[in-house]
Amino acid sequence: MEAGKISMIRFNVPPFIGTEFEYMKQAVESRHICGDGVFTKRCNAWLENRFNAKKILLTTSGTAALNMAAILCEIKPGDEVILPSYTFSSTANAFVLAGATLVFVDIRPDTMNIDEKKIEAAITKKTKAIIVVHYAGIACEMETIMDIATKHNLLVVEDAAQGVMSTYKGKALGTIGDFGCFSFHETKNYSMGEGGAILINRQEYIERAEIIREKGTNRSKFYRGQVDKYTWVDLGDSFLPSELNAAYLWAQLEKADEINQSRLRAWEIYDQKLKPLSEEGKIETPTVPEGCVHNAHMYYIKLKDAEERQRLINHLKAKGIDSVFHYIPLHSAPAGRRFGRFHGEDQYTTIESERLLRLPLHYGITEQQVAEVSDMVIDFFM
Repeated sequence: MEAGKISMIRFNVPPFIGTEFEYMKQAVESRHICGDGVFTKRCNAWLENRFNAKKILLTTSGTAALNMAAILCEIKPGDEVILPSYTFSSTANAFVLAGATLVFVDIRPDTMNIDEKKIEAAITKKTKAIIVVHYAGIACEMETIMDIATKHNLLVVEDAAQGVMSTYKGKALGTIGDFGCFSFHETKNYSMGEGGAILINRQEYIERAEIIREKGTNRSKFYRGQVDKYTWVDLGDSFLPSELNAAYLWAQLEKADEINQSRLRAWEIYDQKLKPLSEEGKIETPTVPEGCVHNAHMYYIKLKDAEERQRLINHLKAKGIDSVFHYIPLHSAPAGRRFGRFHGEDQYTTIESERLLRLPLHYGITEQQVAEVSDMVIDFFM
């Protein structure tokens, strides 16, 4: 392929169906644009029905959902939480804000998820919860993790920010632990600009979750006619998203399967075209363990090292292709060193994070564009 023939291929384009503006107009005309209007309730109900969840509530962000989860876990100063270092700062911040000490453990190199075999050794009498992150929409080994949590009487929070529409042994990610957290940020498969959702998987936490989300008031019970007035009954915050955001999201939930299939097709083309490079040992491609169904949140490859990765980034950029790497491990960041510690050996977290490169993948990317990106990756190794 001749140089200069490729048009600009962006790493991410926020999903847009075409009915978003109409639904946002309807929200404005309803004269109810604050939280928990028609579109918010419609989204909540769709998510609950689709994922067979006890209760799902839209929030202002995936970060807000994690903050709610930390409150529901009753994290207090002196408590410890176990989590992977290979994740975004939001996963950690929610629990640091509640006063917890972070205990980072190593990841599995095949999925970039927390290594379930390293969790139990990190548990102390101060441990309160295990926070798992389903990287790239591919599930952690939840059966083992839930067994460990039950054995040690710990809560499990699923950071399923990247996992909407993914499953583990037939169960939707976010519905397996005590609490789950989705993100609907513009970089996610389904977007409301800034937004998220919390999944409450135990009946006894639902009422308190509603109160926390409503600034510590029992307004939800008032709206349902269960009390004749509402008042401040617990701590809380303003976690309700605007109806305009929910209306934007609703357009995409209506086309959720279409979006999912489009992304999966792009993921599969990458996997097919780059398979020869993987077989030759020049790159590594994603692993999807048995029992996991992913949502094509991202397609990544692993290079030899950080230097080779940067050379490939530059090569793709010269051809008009955006590609990005991901997290700097939290335990090596200033705040990570301040608020936590790494338990055991960092065998894979740092070295694997330095090798990983994400290729363009979004709803609407064409098969031709995916093929062009793949060809340019192949060209790099020729």
